[in-house]
Amino acid sequence: MARSETPGRLLRTRDEADVRPIELFFDLVYVLAVTQLTHHLLEHLTLRGAGETLLLMLAVWVAWIHTTWTTNYFDREARPVRLMLIGLMLASLIMSASIPGAFDDRGLAFAVALVVIQVSGTLYLLSTLGRRHQLSPVFERVAIWWSLIGLVWLAGGLASGDARVALWAVAVALDYLVMWVGFPLPRLGRSRTTDYTIAGSHMAHRSYLFIIVALGESILVTGANFGELPGSAETVAAFVVAFVGSVAFWWIYFDRLEEAGQNLISSASDPGRIALTAYTYCHIPMVAGIIVAAAADELTIAHPGEPATVATAALILGGPTLYLVGHILFKWALWRHVLRSRLVAVAALVALVPVAAVSSALVLMTAATAVLVALVLWDLRAERTTVSQPRAS
Repeated sequence: MARSETPGRLLRTRDEADVRPIELFFDLVYVLAVTQLTHHLLEHLTLRGAGETLLLMLAVWVAWIHTTWTTNYFDREARPVRLMLIGLMLASLIMSASIPGAFDDRGLAFAVALVVIQVSGTLYLLSTLGRRHQLSPVFERVAIWWSLIGLVWLAGGLASGDARVALWAVAVALDYLVMWVGFPLPRLGRSRTTDYTIAGSHMAHRSYLFIIVALGESILVTGANFGELPGSAETVAAFVVAFVGSVAFWWIYFDRLEEAGQNLISSASDPGRIALTAYTYCHIPMVAGIIVAAAADELTIAHPGEPATVATAALILGGPTLYLVGHILFKWALWRHVLRSRLVAVAALVALVPVAAVSSALVLMTAATAVLVALVLWDLRAERTTVSQPRAS
């Protein structure tokens, strides 16, 4: 039965942790986005290409996380909210499909789609809240800032070459800066995290699912690439090592941290602060690490026996390092605590840099994956010996 569609009924009336089917449907578009980012990185294995991929990834993340923040306030079972998400899904699809040509002939399409995602969802929420709602000033600031920064995105889409890169770098820097400082404006002031009356457990659940989306893309890339190549012993070995690495990524995040983090934010007195730091910002290096690792997997499966080039080594070691750095920051944002095991694992990955000069891609990726597996085993042993400690420890 359709729910009432009056504006007041479109808002969430309680802290709902469940992710609705429409949100899972929406996330499918971002599988494509992650795939496109991985391929863009592989096709532009230079410092400039890495910078462009980072810029595009930050734009994709801000589009997804902004939609997640916005829909957190809505009753996702209401038909108008579903229709809004479908519209944002179409814009996200255009944005994702434009990634390969974002710095060529699809720059304007990418920018327009991104601006539509940022501005339209905010305006829809404002129209639902009405002028007198306590959250209206918060989203008025957001709408004004997104509109202003949107002009920079559009200017970049109309520009070309270095000018586009420069304008989009300014735009993405402004996106993340104004989110961090609370969208400050003259006379309207700025938002504080206590103003964000979100359902914390829902925010955590949505963020966990994006990690699953990114890991799922990594599995798809690994399987598709393996299926197109001759089944040599080295190729099979690279395929297995890549799979083990993906499982290790999943285990490090989801074995205990996922549930503990969700419990913490759901009971926090200021869930907005945790959502901003731990889930909006600290997830960025983890997502980047998964994308870089997926590119490393594809490259290694295709050329397992070849010597590890500088670019290949950067992918193989950079992916796990970024992921673990993000994990360290995430845990610090939640509990102000850093596990020694993570620091040791990062140091071990850095120590493998000299190995890259004398090894094949397969050998280097096996060594990097061994570090991740050793970290998982360390965690399991620590869990057995500290059973009496809280799960968040």
